[in-house]
Amino acid sequence: MEIDKTTLTDLAILNAEEEFSVFNQLNLCRTVGGRDKLYENFNKPLHSIEAIKGIQHTVQTILQNLPHWPSKISNGSVMMIEKFYLASIDDIPSNPSSFTAYSYKLFHRPDFSLVEYSVGHGFDFIKGMQSLIRHFLTVGAPVPLQKSLQAARQIITREQFAIIANNSKAADLTMAQQLHLGNFLRYHYKRNMLELLDIYFQLDAWYGMAMAVKKFGLHFPEFVESDEPLLHAEGLYHLLLSKPVGYDLVLHPQCNFLFLTGANMAGKSTFIKAVGTAVFLAHIGMGVPAKNMQLSLFDGLLSNINVMDNLLKGESYFYNEVQRIKSTVQKISDGRKWLILIDELFKGTNVEDAMKCSSTVIEGLLKIKNSLFILSTHLYEIGEALKRYPNISFNYFETMVTDDQLLFNYQLKEGISNDRLGYLILKNEGVVDMLKKL
Repeated sequence: MEIDKTTLTDLAILNAEEEFSVFNQLNLCRTVGGRDKLYENFNKPLHSIEAIKGIQHTVQTILQNLPHWPSKISNGSVMMIEKFYLASIDDIPSNPSSFTAYSYKLFHRPDFSLVEYSVGHGFDFIKGMQSLIRHFLTVGAPVPLQKSLQAARQIITREQFAIIANNSKAADLTMAQQLHLGNFLRYHYKRNMLELLDIYFQLDAWYGMAMAVKKFGLHFPEFVESDEPLLHAEGLYHLLLSKPVGYDLVLHPQCNFLFLTGANMAGKSTFIKAVGTAVFLAHIGMGVPAKNMQLSLFDGLLSNINVMDNLLKGESYFYNEVQRIKSTVQKISDGRKWLILIDELFKGTNVEDAMKCSSTVIEGLLKIKNSLFILSTHLYEIGEALKRYPNISFNYFETMVTDDQLLFNYQLKEGISNDRLGYLILKNEGVVDMLKKL
């Protein structure tokens, strides 16, 4: 699925402020290398249902076999192994006797300590990889998991590692055995070890996804083989909210355009971002924040939410809005399946102009049947004229007012909102009184 940096930013998928990003919320990897691999996965949504199902199955397999995941492989272990190859130490004896080992310890004490410590972590890592291969490389294992573990097995099948398989911990080895293993790891296995670490980092990325599915109670969506765009969701919510409200959504070729209205703070932007985030997560093989979700494979996801002006280029907010819409139209005219998310179209011009521009754009987009659209607006007045189009549906978020206090239930309802609550918000925040006192 194609997605650009603007959309990733709009949906807070990979924000610079990591605390508020979807990636940061879901990053439960055990190592920094795993985190980096997960970041790569987030930057490369998948392009086939087969590939997506392969990752879904991989994550599910890990979840079903969590007791067999090697707990001794930690970020500290990985860092120590990497440090071992960078450290400057005196030559480690290749085939030491007990006497040679004792002499190395006596005359090269700091180096011996580093070797001993590094071998301990290398031992735990190799043993952990042996365990992963033994428990996860089975008949019927998911293809992505099979490929990774088969590659690991080729690298790890060495007679020097029999001592690891036959002992429970590095402390069980004699000094001579530790030095012998350290010599092999440092002088004969560096390239293989780095390859093995890279394989583990991808495994750790999938493990992180599995733990996120478990922690946040996510559900795997069902992909439907279809030449037409489909999106059905039940109990869909935004992942970054502490107390989210679930939405139900149905979009298909006969009704592929959702016209969304409601007052400020009623939930329009959150809803749009929740849909975009769920569709994105589905396309990387991740579970989604919804009770149930069925969708077609989308070729692309584009948003128009946080358009900015450009002072250096002398470009206005409105001009950049137009350019974003122009780019969107160019992309979705290719007959492929797109999901388009637009929040408050044409905020950068006067109301009358915005209404004319918005109506023109919406009526044009309604001609495109191979994409799905969600568009929110404050320009409720243009809704009536759009009712003549059969493929548009109208929903709004209701706002109730009790004793001048706004109450939001964040429930999606059929119809068009006519709320005019801007002045009330201004008054409730004390701005009106402040201005009167000037």
